[in-house]
Amino acid sequence: MLCASLLLLMHCMVSLRRRIKKLACKMVITSGNEEDKGNQEKESKEETILAMLGIIGTILNLIVIIFVYIYTTL
Repeated sequence: MLCASLLLLMHCMVSLRRRIKKLACKMVITSGNEEDKGNQEKESKEETILAMLGIIGTILNLIVIIFVYIYTTL
């Protein structure tokens, strides 16, 4: 049960990484102003960091749930 859960978790992590890389490649800055481009790049980096923190938080929550389930069933 634990092995299958960890395998599923690892598969989800790899899938999310691939999707994020695809999304990052598709993002295009359409602004004509240099200042706007700098702001958009900064916002894009902030959004990427927040997305990664969200993913890491979700993964940590899943790990805690798995360990609590194992601990309570023993």
